[in-house]
Formats: sequence, structure tokens, C-alpha cells
Amino acid sequence: MNYTLHQLLIFSEIANSKSITRTAEKLHLTQPAVSIQLKNFQDQFSIPLTEVVGRQLYVTDFGKEIALAAKKILEEVDAINYKTSAFEGKLSGRIKISIASTGKYVMPYFLSDFISQHSGVDLVMDVTNKAKVIRSLEKNEVDFALISVLPKKLKVNSVELVKNDLFLVGGKHLSKEDMLDKEQLLSKFPLIYREDGSATRIAMENFISKSGFQIRKKIELTSNEAVKQAVMAGLGISIMPLIGIKNELKEKDLQIIQVDDLPISTSWQMIWMKSKNLTPVAKAFLDHLELQKQAVIDREFNWIKAYNSN
Repeated sequence: MNYTLHQLLIFSEIANSKSITRTAEKLHLTQPAVSIQLKNFQDQFSIPLTEVVGRQLYVTDFGKEIALAAKKILEEVDAINYKTSAFEGKLSGRIKISIASTGKYVMPYFLSDFISQHSGVDLVMDVTNKAKVIRSLEKNEVDFALISVLPKKLKVNSVELVKNDLFLVGGKHLSKEDMLDKEQLLSKFPLIYREDGSATRIAMENFISKSGFQIRKKIELTSNEAVKQAVMAGLGISIMPLIGIKNELKEKDLQIIQVDDLPISTSWQMIWMKSKNLTPVAKAFLDHLELQKQAVIDREFNWIKAYNSN
């Protein structure tokens, strides 16, 4: 057999995502390049690694065993690289963070300088909904998680980063009369929700329940970007985190609808399990945050004050 580390990496990602397309996106390759490497890797085994049923790709039981072995090999290669960096006196290792989807507008700014300063540190960041973020924390799959509402059942440490204010927003198609008619607003326009498990969805449902607003129609979408595009297209209105609509507000593609008891104010917090044994890289990142957090807030998030004086 003469397979390469590159092929092991590609097959490991295919086994994880069950998708040629998603593997190509994650590894910044073309789909044909991924397919060719998968074929070349498969040619070295007499037993199928994958199979396609309908239009869905599945990994065979044998393929799952090979994927597990590939993961171990890749981890050992990473360990060799990290040890090399350590002997050179560099901070080295991997930092794993799971973030709620809207957190992608927050976390990169706090990571950027740290990753730039430490070339031996690799970053793995999973962007998903709150339920999956908490699950990855419970299963000890990550070092840190970024959420806007602290979990009640877990014992965690936390570092508050920036405010997370949620406003009712509509597209530029809304008239002044629509904006002023608060009683009829939510009965006239569909309300666009995030999916179950989303912290934004929970906050919206709590607000609607307390306010007594009558909802004409509900639409459910599975990402903040999808909600944003739907609101801009005039499909409905939604309660959205301010942090994710900065450019759209600036360009007037979205507008804030002033409603009593809004915004809903929470804060983005990076958390980790109290029982977690943090790696040297994770500890170094916490030290970095303590020193640089306020500078990042002042530099990148000072614009939030213009929308909320609270």
C-alpha cells in the first residue's frame, strides 16, 4: 500500500461529513480533486470503503475502521509537529472551540491576534446551534464554547466577551406606517424563527409569550444568514442579534423596529467545564484574553453603543 497523509486526511473528513461537497469546502479543494483522491485511496483496498445509496454517500463498516485508523495516524502526525515546535521554544498544540452560529461574528476577533502570534497553534472551530455546542462541551470534545445563555445544568467557568442585543428587524420594504403600528405588526407580517435548539429561537419565543402579540404566520429557517436574507427579501420580520446585522443596517437593507421590552440583552460568553484540564495552549489563550479583551472590544465592537444606550 502506498497511500499518502493527504489521502488519509481527505478520507477522514469524508467519513466525518458523509459528503464530497462538504469535504471539499472544508479542505478548500475542488469536488473533482476530492473524488479522485478518494478513488486513489479506495484502489488500495479490496473491500469497499464507501457506498452510494440513492444520492447519499455512506461509509461501510470496513471504511469506518479505516477512518478510525486514519484519525489516529493524523493525530500522531500532529503530535510530532507540536513536539517539534515545543523543542523550538514555540507554543504549540490545538485549540478547539464550539460556537453558537451567530458567535461567528464575535469569536474570530478574539482569536486573530493569538493565532497570528503563535504559528505552532492550530485552530478547530465548529459553528453550530446552542444545543450542539452544549453537547460538545459535555462530551469533552472541545476546550471552550461560545454561547449567549449560560447552561443551567453544567458547572462551567466563563469569560464575558461582548453584549448580545436582540432587536426586532424588518427589511427596507417596511413603510413608516408599518413601523408605527405595533399592534398589527406581528399579525400582518410572518415572523421568521430560527430552528429548535437555537438560543435566539428560545429568546424569541419567551418574548412573544410575555408580550401577548398575535402571530399570523411562522417561518422557520436554520441559520442566522438564512433569516437575514429572508428578512431583506421581504419574506417576514424577525428578532435578530445586532452583532450579525451591522453591515445590513449601515446599508439600510434592514431596519430596527422599536418595540417595548426590546432589545433582549444578554452577552456572549466563552465557557469551559470546571472539571476540564486545560492544555497549555488553552491556558495561554485565557491569559491572552485577560490582557487583550478590552482592546478588542474597543477596536471591533464599539459601534454597538450607537444602537443601544442601555
